[in-house]
Amino acid sequence: MKFSTLISTSAFLVGQALAHGGVTTYVIDGTSYPGWSPYNPATGQSTIQRQYSSYDPLYSPTDAFLKCNTPGTGPAALVATVAAGGTVVAKWAQWTHAEGPVLVYMAKVGDTFADSDGDGLKWFKIDEAGLLSGTVNAGSWGLGVVLDTLEWTTTIPANLAPGNYLIRHELIALHQANTPQFYPECAQLTVTGSGTGVPSGAYLTSFPGAYAASDPGITIDIYSSTATTYTIPGPAKWTG
Repeated sequence: MKFSTLISTSAFLVGQALAHGGVTTYVIDGTSYPGWSPYNPATGQSTIQRQYSSYDPLYSPTDAFLKCNTPGTGPAALVATVAAGGTVVAKWAQWTHAEGPVLVYMAKVGDTFADSDGDGLKWFKIDEAGLLSGTVNAGSWGLGVVLDTLEWTTTIPANLAPGNYLIRHELIALHQANTPQFYPECAQLTVTGSGTGVPSGAYLTSFPGAYAASDPGITIDIYSSTATTYTIPGPAKWTG
């Protein structure tokens, strides 16, 4: 009986590890950086990514860990350098859901990444993809691209002012009616260049605080809707 229970528990834990997903690698201006490995020992991990504990989702738009996942604190051991106008490719070792938006945010931090663990930062959106074609209940979504390719490529705004930033990739899975699942992860970047763009006003938001359960793009039953449009959560995208 005890052996049977052990087998069942082990199978459950393996199933948990195999479900859902998280960013595990970044390719930044052609250079590859390892992401955090939540199922490996923390000791010895050298990465640009803030720690997160599992591939499991957060379920509340007001969760205290929504900024960078659980625990999401830092600083991480490494910092990647990217030129304004350069590319960041986030890669997932696995992903399992096709319905929902992809969102990418950045936030300016202090002179060193030790100055902030994500609390009090002001975030601005630099990339998004929601319903790409078709209808809400049967169309193609940003998450479908991640499901098919296990990666997402984002261009850093060309006029973004240089400095230290966190970049935050977020997948919002909508496959369970009225029960959104949030998958955020953060990594450390130093942006270079001569840009002067600094997002302000309505382009800025906080986590938590960017979303509410009443937002039409958050609490939604996609299976009962034949709409051809979807309202992506959060502020408007800042392009510089």
